[in-house]
Amino acid sequence: MIQFMMCKVCLFHLKAGFRTPRLYSVLLALSIFVLVSVFSGHASLASDPTQPNIIVIMPDDQGYGDHGVTGNSVIRTPNIDALAEASASMSDFYVCPVCSPTRASLMTGRYHYRTRVVDTFKGRSMMEPEEVTIAEVLKDAGYATGIFGKWHLGDNYPLRPNDQGFDESYIHRGGGLAQPSEPIENQRRYTNPILFENGKQIATEGYCTDLYFDAAIRFIDRCREEQKPFFVYLPTNAPHGPYHDVPAELYEYYKNADLKSIMVGQRGNFDQLARIAAMIENVDQNVGKLDQHLKSSGIFENTIVIFLVDNGPNSMRFAGPFRGMKATVHEGGIRSPFFVRWPKRLNAGTVSDRIAAHIDLLPTLADAANAKLPDGLILDGKSLLPLLEGNKEKARQWPDRHLVLQVHRGDQPVRYHHMAIRNQRWKLVHPSGFGKEKMPDDVPYELYDMSKDQGEKVNLAASRPAKLQQLLDAYDVWFDDVSTTRSDNYAPPRMVIGSDKEPVSALTLQDWRVTNAEGWGVSGVWLVHVERPATFDAEIVFSQPVGPMDVSLAIGDVSQKGTLEAGQTRVMIRNIAVPRGDADVRLVSSINGRKGDPYQVILTRVD
Repeated sequence: MIQFMMCKVCLFHLKAGFRTPRLYSVLLALSIFVLVSVFSGHASLASDPTQPNIIVIMPDDQGYGDHGVTGNSVIRTPNIDALAEASASMSDFYVCPVCSPTRASLMTGRYHYRTRVVDTFKGRSMMEPEEVTIAEVLKDAGYATGIFGKWHLGDNYPLRPNDQGFDESYIHRGGGLAQPSEPIENQRRYTNPILFENGKQIATEGYCTDLYFDAAIRFIDRCREEQKPFFVYLPTNAPHGPYHDVPAELYEYYKNADLKSIMVGQRGNFDQLARIAAMIENVDQNVGKLDQHLKSSGIFENTIVIFLVDNGPNSMRFAGPFRGMKATVHEGGIRSPFFVRWPKRLNAGTVSDRIAAHIDLLPTLADAANAKLPDGLILDGKSLLPLLEGNKEKARQWPDRHLVLQVHRGDQPVRYHHMAIRNQRWKLVHPSGFGKEKMPDDVPYELYDMSKDQGEKVNLAASRPAKLQQLLDAYDVWFDDVSTTRSDNYAPPRMVIGSDKEPVSALTLQDWRVTNAEGWGVSGVWLVHVERPATFDAEIVFSQPVGPMDVSLAIGDVSQKGTLEAGQTRVMIRNIAVPRGDADVRLVSSINGRKGDPYQVILTRVD
């Protein structure tokens, strides 16, 4: 902004006819310098006043039906409802059945199987660092970029948000608070949690969702002071479980509310649902707080606010007209609201029924921000802006397409396993089970006419075999395509240790590779790359006293021993000198089984 203002001032005075030769020369030189610096990339083009600010809000495990505007009669969401009423929207919007895959597609505009993200833990949710993110695209267009909440695409260099285009990060690690990726001293807290601000561990005071929104508002204020447009990504970890630590006043309200009308099934957990509802209303309160700040700051009109969720609800509860919940590939597991409020450009109430998905977010935002995409970047998504603007001609010309949603446990996907493919009218489902690494043989295909059967009640697979085969053929083309994006398509990226960018690396259960299919597994190994020859001190942290116990830590071919004494939960092994290159990090203890596995291994470069 400053460069353009200087340029305009200089040119104005020149045009006005200054007669002092020296001043004329100075102003002319300054004008030329500013213009050259701007167009050579030395000055930011962020000063374009037409660029909208952008906020993307995505709660974790909050389902389609958890809002008044989508038919929920119990959970109070007046602010999200107001946002929806002031928005343009996509009525048939899809996300993945679980979180990391949705986040990878949202960030890149590409199907998650292109990005190495295949699951949510065991080293399967680390995104390839060479992927281009929406934060990088907008940053190149002059935006300040910030994330506040849940990243879940890698906790170590070069996979962290600050390595992937975000100027500011205020996050928890891994898949959530109260998971093995967090510092053990956090003790599973949602209130006053230990968080990470730009990679640095910090203590906080407040409830986690409140903290994320407050940090985002502080970031917005800094951007306003610097006169830069901003991209704020607000993926809260609430209402993801566990449910032990929720806003107390709201919990008391929902404990006494009639939850039967939104409970699905005869044996629902009403206390758990009350806790989830409390977290959802707390998200809504923060949406209201953010909106008030946008209005009082005078930036409401030219700020895009997008609201969506990352997957279906985390319990069997009301999901609108849809069937299923989180981790399923029926509509209840993969449908999301998609509200886009941009008062300056979009008309409230505009609704498009064209199918759309998480892969469309990057191209849509790049289009809205007039941001140039890198040469050669191949996207699976497309800009929804013409549809959100209500362009009838563009809507008529909009081609039908296939969207595929697939994810299940395992190191790599299995063809046809737990998948859904949708075009504008038809949907083919093979609900073979998210939690199964191997595909069962006895799960039939299901085919639905979505123009008549949004609730997926009438399976037409037997009566429309040609349509079923047509969709299977389209799926095969998609699967072959996404599976050949790279030569080692489903190999996880390696965490880099010993780098100046991250001299202390915490290796956690979130990213260790194990063969055991159940839970977090046992006897894992971390895949790392040692950036240069380095010497490390290793602190091995256990979740409980399991000593006395001998432990041996190996980084590649280099191994050193230590002893965990009785009553201790930590042992330090010092001065492990390792060469540059790829290495596996593993711990061998004298106690076999889960008790002998570490909670974390913290490597500190000491040379």
